[in-house]
Amino acid sequence: MKLLENKTALITGAARGIGRAIALKFAKMGADVAFTDLNIDDNVKSLEAEIKEMGKKAKGYASDASSFEQAEKLISTVISDFEKIDILVNNAGITRDNLLMRMTEQDWDLVIKVNLKSIFNMTKAIQRTMLKQRFGSIINMSSVVGISGNGGQSNYSASKAGLIGFTKSIAKEIGSRNIRVNAIAPGFIETEMTQRIPEEARKAWLEDIPLKRAGTTDDVANIAVFLGSDLSSYVTGQVINVCGGMET
Repeated sequence: MKLLENKTALITGAARGIGRAIALKFAKMGADVAFTDLNIDDNVKSLEAEIKEMGKKAKGYASDASSFEQAEKLISTVISDFEKIDILVNNAGITRDNLLMRMTEQDWDLVIKVNLKSIFNMTKAIQRTMLKQRFGSIINMSSVVGISGNGGQSNYSASKAGLIGFTKSIAKEIGSRNIRVNAIAPGFIETEMTQRIPEEARKAWLEDIPLKRAGTTDDVANIAVFLGSDLSSYVTGQVINVCGGMET
């Protein structure tokens, strides 16, 4: 039996990068997959088609997780379409990197809204459903910079650190209803976002990683499968670093 057989997952920001890898891995492991992006584009359509080719149900939704109203509507719609949600992966996120002296208030507010407020919106929206079914796994995508900080990323680091505090708090609130809440903290992962990093900076990052390589989106997706499956039935309130040892 596949690890996620008969489970339904909802993944935000899944049209590309880590979110897309998680969606595909979940489907391979037997889950039906609902996922979101800001707009329905070719990436959304191709992901939906790829999952359906595996024989699993899939549907992409245009939704902004940073909007409380859209989060509420999304959960209601997905429940109507899929009948249940067993796993929620809060993956949507952005960066607006800059030194604090050059960072605008708009860039601070936007990163906090998309990366942190969205977690509140989605978790609150799905809480009633999971409490009623007395089961659920919520997986929040943090970052190693939410643990260690990083120059030029004070807004991003703050959002990801806040996410960790939220994860640990909600795990204590709803654990008695058999709902688990955990976070994944990726390190240097090869995505479209990290490909924009200058080569000199990339080399410096890799030099500091004990495993001497960047991670892949599959490395992160494998941990998401573990946290979404019954293999982690006694794991909640935890942050799992996927970073090749750069943060220990």
